[in-house]
Amino acid sequence: MTAHDADSSAPSRDADASALSERDRAILAAVDAGFDRAVEDLKALVRIPSVAWDAYDPAQVQASAEAVAALAEGTGVFERVSIERAPIGDSEQLGQPAVLAVRAARGGKPTVLLYAHHDVQPWGDEALWRTKPFEPTEIDGRLYGRGASDDKAGVITHIAAIRALAETVDPEVGLALFIEGEEEHGSRSFQRFLELHADVLSADLIVVADSDNWSTEIPSLTVALRGNAAFNVTLTTLEHASHSGMFGGAVPDAMMAFAKLAATLWADDGSVAVAGLTEADLDVPEQTEAHVRAEAGLLEGVDLVGSGPVLSRLWAKPAITITGVDAPAVPDASNTILPTVRFRISARIAPGQTAADAFEALQRHITEHAPFGAHVGYDSIDLGDPFLVDSTGWGATAVKRAMADAWGAQPVEAGIGGSIPFIADLVRQFPAAQILVTGVEDPATMAHSPNESQHLGVLRRSIAAEALLLSRVSEGRE
Repeated sequence: MTAHDADSSAPSRDADASALSERDRAILAAVDAGFDRAVEDLKALVRIPSVAWDAYDPAQVQASAEAVAALAEGTGVFERVSIERAPIGDSEQLGQPAVLAVRAARGGKPTVLLYAHHDVQPWGDEALWRTKPFEPTEIDGRLYGRGASDDKAGVITHIAAIRALAETVDPEVGLALFIEGEEEHGSRSFQRFLELHADVLSADLIVVADSDNWSTEIPSLTVALRGNAAFNVTLTTLEHASHSGMFGGAVPDAMMAFAKLAATLWADDGSVAVAGLTEADLDVPEQTEAHVRAEAGLLEGVDLVGSGPVLSRLWAKPAITITGVDAPAVPDASNTILPTVRFRISARIAPGQTAADAFEALQRHITEHAPFGAHVGYDSIDLGDPFLVDSTGWGATAVKRAMADAWGAQPVEAGIGGSIPFIADLVRQFPAAQILVTGVEDPATMAHSPNESQHLGVLRRSIAAEALLLSRVSEGRE
């Protein structure tokens, strides 16, 4: 018996046997039998540093795509597996390689599109890592490494679920597997990819495996996502730098203008103070402030910001963060009045408001509050709309039942404070499809941070839930 076999959270042991058909039990047994292989496949993917950002080696992203394509081929399910690249917008520049695998539906069964991404965030300072970022390491039931969860575990969830299905029955469900190669770099070619491959990507149900779960024991179906409006602002007050002793006290410097403008973005309690940014009316589960403090690593004595239920602040209200400032570093500081300061705003938009409307409200606020008549410029604008899931459709009902059977716990309908902007592209391209946002992360995953990890019990149960979903859709038993 291996360490993975000994995991007490195996799906066939968690599920209520009385609620499962013989076929369901066979599917779960296949997930159990194939789990060690799935973990080894995940480790192999984690070893590839597939960062899609321009400053990193594109050959690694290509190698990652080839590894994923080989896994898809190895299932024996797909009629065609290819590595594809699409143009970025209207330019001739191509995006990073994505994997596309397709199998046509039979017997009038639905088609399911399975999405994940194989690119990862940069690893940052290796000194902050508990383990080497691209040497997958198991510690206390978690697999550590960059991309171990976000989102190579999502890739493996799809592959392992398809394997379990194919090893158990001859599925009639249509399958389209789309594993993107640049989600962490803004999904720059995503829209064009959908347009170019719309014929084979068109589906009745879309499963996006790139979110999280309520805990390691309770699954989530993500039903609300905030949108985003990220952009750079340049404030300019002078034609050139001037001596701070000669002109300080009469001539406004750009850093002063930045500080005064930035302060207008928030109220005294830290809530957003930009007119025109709206809130959503969402029912949220109860969560303690102490829980959020612990998850976020808030220092003792530092207060949370905003008002109302804490999950409402995270899921249903706007947020503004200044994520970068172009200004001289302290070692380079001189007695100079700065003529220009450039900074980046990352705003999260509540469901129900478009990112374009929110950006207009932010521009209006900045124009009205730019101090001393400072000149304002914008660049690098990135907009993504929020998303609300219709949790009453047959797809949502089916996946929640599959989650309950695989996890032995009822799923929580949860919101996410972050954004997945490409979902709006899916909605536009496939308006009739139902979209489900699932995932393999948990509150301790630390995606995008040093020491990212994947809880292996969560991975096992996530594979089981998806395998049950695909089996039941194929069987016509949603």
